[in-house]
Amino acid sequence: MRIRSLGVIDDAVVELSPGFTAVTGETGAGKTMVVTSLGLLLGGRADPALVRLGSKAAVVEGRIVMRPDAPAAVRAEEAGAELDDGALLISRTVSAEGRSRAHVGGRSVPVGLLGELADDLVAVHGQTDQQGLLRPARQRQALDRYAGDAVAVPLEKYAAAYRRLRAVAAELDEITTRARERAQEADLLRFGLDEIAAVEPRAGEDAELAAEAERLGHAESLASAALLAHAALAGNPEDPEGVDANTLVAGAHRALESVRAHDAALGALAERIGELGILLADVSGELAGYADDLDADPLRLAAVEERRAALGQLTRKYGSEGHSVDAVLSWAEQGAARLLELDGDDERIGELTAERDGLRAELSQLAQALTDARAEAAQRFASAVTAELASLAMPHARVTIDIRQAEDPEGVEVGGRPVAYGPTGADEVELLLAPHPGAQPRPIAKGASGGELSRVMLAVEVVFAGADPVPTYLFDEVDAGVGGKAAVEVGRRLAKLAKSAQVVVVTHLPQVAAFADRQLLVEKTNDGSVTRSGVTVLEGEDRIRELSRMLAGQEDSQTARAHAEELLAAARADA
Repeated sequence: MRIRSLGVIDDAVVELSPGFTAVTGETGAGKTMVVTSLGLLLGGRADPALVRLGSKAAVVEGRIVMRPDAPAAVRAEEAGAELDDGALLISRTVSAEGRSRAHVGGRSVPVGLLGELADDLVAVHGQTDQQGLLRPARQRQALDRYAGDAVAVPLEKYAAAYRRLRAVAAELDEITTRARERAQEADLLRFGLDEIAAVEPRAGEDAELAAEAERLGHAESLASAALLAHAALAGNPEDPEGVDANTLVAGAHRALESVRAHDAALGALAERIGELGILLADVSGELAGYADDLDADPLRLAAVEERRAALGQLTRKYGSEGHSVDAVLSWAEQGAARLLELDGDDERIGELTAERDGLRAELSQLAQALTDARAEAAQRFASAVTAELASLAMPHARVTIDIRQAEDPEGVEVGGRPVAYGPTGADEVELLLAPHPGAQPRPIAKGASGGELSRVMLAVEVVFAGADPVPTYLFDEVDAGVGGKAAVEVGRRLAKLAKSAQVVVVTHLPQVAAFADRQLLVEKTNDGSVTRSGVTVLEGEDRIRELSRMLAGQEDSQTARAHAEELLAAARADA
């Protein structure tokens, strides 16, 4: 990794060994920034406060060697990235304003992609993870992760059934608790539908009646106008001497008809006048029929107005903003559908109750399967952690995992009794420690001293490391509170783990650092104005000096040097 302008680090290159790399240095020198840098490359949160004072941005670049068919390489290529001679180049930039950018294989990518790649690249185990593992909920998650598909498969089915049960129960509760409101709504709908059905409106009927009312209200003037127009076109029988349009047009047609043979243009005009005569005859006939058919009956007008009043009452109540019969009919259609839904509540309650009971039975079976799978995994997990503790100078310690359920009359049945259940099953999981023979197993948060707790947590992390198929493991001061022989055992165990994976450890213990294949020193100097940190690979004399400092706080102490040389020799002999 290359780190620039991050915290106390101005510009540093960190070269990690393929095996075991130990990162050491004085408190405040910037060891944590190495871990933070790796976290940024893995998609961690970008905090602008990390940017070095006076710099515009912090930049972390990493080169990760991997096989072309590795899951991370395949995912990166799907995002458009390219491997560079078998290595994936990743960079993360964090500006002082808080903006963050990520690049993978030469392509700009969403920061979220880094998190996806991290799942297949690095497992980070730090003091924060230790504190988290003290909580029973995290211990249950840890056990499930260790168990793998044996728990993951039934847990996925259980979670789906649990979500459906919650939805069914919520709907059932909504129907039953709102039964009174729904009954009132149904009564209002029935009243409205009955009122509309009694009137029997037709689509568009209000517009038809409005036109008819207008016509009936002016029947006399309409009839008079039609008769006058008819007389003008066809003549008035009471006035034989009067001139009408039909007679005049007929005379014009006869005049042209007698000479049309001598001129085609005049013949065409004659034909048009003939057509005009036919049209006048048709119109005059229709005017006569209109006047004869016009109904001036006041009883009919009263009936129309009464019908319009009945429709108007409906449109005002059910016609929404349009106040039309069509809107009333639309309301009736929707109301009928809603009434069917409301009237079907009893049937729906029966269906939901049956589905709820079926889901509860299914959850009981799945919860039992989860409990059985967790119990089997818990035995293996506890045995593995106990074996690790023996390698960490706690040969008589014994770790067990307590899996229990809380009784609940309203719960699901597991083990022949009703128990409380949640989205992850019915089990409460707790890691217990008996530090020596005869001691009662107690929760690790209460049953272990500080040094014991660190070793228990390291044992847990190592067991996880064996279960997690990732190539790199980062341990951030998980050896806190450990010293003496136990510290030597911690170093020996990490070195053993490094034979099958890359291990990076940030540590303050010389006993741990001595087992590393490569030791990196993070140190800072102060020139009076700018603090710079550098990361140096320690070899030979430099490494002995750093181990001496870690042992006694004095690089030149002959006793500390002799002890440092002895530590290195013992570690190399053990390897």
